[in-house]
Amino acid sequence: MAEATDGEGATPLHQSLPDEIVIWEVLVRLPPKSLLRCRAVCRAWSRATSTRDFLVAHHVRQPNLPLVCDFRKSGIDVVPFDHQAGVAAAGQLQPLARLDTTLSNMVASCDGLFLLSDDDDTKFSICNPTTRQYAPLHQLDDYAQHEELDFTVLAMYPHSPTGEYRLLVELRLDADQARLFVFTIGSTDPPRHLGCPDAWEEIHDAWEEIHPASVLIHGSLHWYIGHTIMVFDTTAESFRQMRSPVVSGVADLFQIGGTLGISSFNYGVTVADIWAMEDYEGEVWAFKQKVELPVAELGKQFGEYYEDWCVFVQSWDGDFFGLAKFAEGLLHIDMDGKLVASFHGEMLGLSPLWLKQTLVQHAFFATLEGYVVNGPPFV
Repeated sequence: MAEATDGEGATPLHQSLPDEIVIWEVLVRLPPKSLLRCRAVCRAWSRATSTRDFLVAHHVRQPNLPLVCDFRKSGIDVVPFDHQAGVAAAGQLQPLARLDTTLSNMVASCDGLFLLSDDDDTKFSICNPTTRQYAPLHQLDDYAQHEELDFTVLAMYPHSPTGEYRLLVELRLDADQARLFVFTIGSTDPPRHLGCPDAWEEIHDAWEEIHPASVLIHGSLHWYIGHTIMVFDTTAESFRQMRSPVVSGVADLFQIGGTLGISSFNYGVTVADIWAMEDYEGEVWAFKQKVELPVAELGKQFGEYYEDWCVFVQSWDGDFFGLAKFAEGLLHIDMDGKLVASFHGEMLGLSPLWLKQTLVQHAFFATLEGYVVNGPPFV
């Protein structure tokens, strides 16, 4: 437990509540920006909210938010979409950070970290948009720039036994020779080879087509690929497959409340079906709800066609919302199919990645050549 006061018997900072309650029940739940402002109140709060134990607890309590990107001439605005924080009601998108256009691809996300790449996917870097820490990952460049290798980053994940952050990467010499490797961020050791799962080649073409984002739950990464859920145990670093419900059209995985969910759309994107896994070990799924999506009606108001559609479910008590990318911007839809808010801008886009902000200071950053804080590519 972190310090709460300057010394035993000191006057509590808040006369109505013990400092332990203020710090571990109130401050620990604040958004990062508000927490940083509270550190200026007094030294005791600053010390207590700067310990690693506190910062980890604070990160756990942050919402996991879908990402919206606004591509501007001066850079790319990274916007965590928090519909519960009044974003939709205000009709404004509040960027967390702006990146310059030299690193335009957000390849993977994990624990508040982003893996970035250039347009050619030949130069990679890692950043924390909340703390504005950034460092190139030169350890990947030689592999990514190799003319005879097809280099694909599949996911970034924490390895709990070591506390390391690792990358799961596919290196393909030709169409029939895929090999999977694990890179440890900040390590000078060569990547470690993993065996490919038996079904890998069968799902590879589907993977290349949809580039699904992974969902980390129960210590494993999950991807929905071609009516199959591929699971990667991040501790044992081994693969298996999981049963999925029978869905039609296009489907995506999401995480909610410690369980796994699937949202699927028919090919006309007029109906969304929501499924939840009720028994993870038994792989038992349950159908939750069907949502009518007013795509045609909204298309008449906001553009002739939609380009992308995502469904996000925040709880099973009816808290559903969707984001649709139309020609002229983004639309926020509620579970009844009604328009909540619109965000205009032809360069607005939906990212398959999510962000759970963190103020935790990761030790690997300082080991990387080119490490900076509050410098380029942050604008």
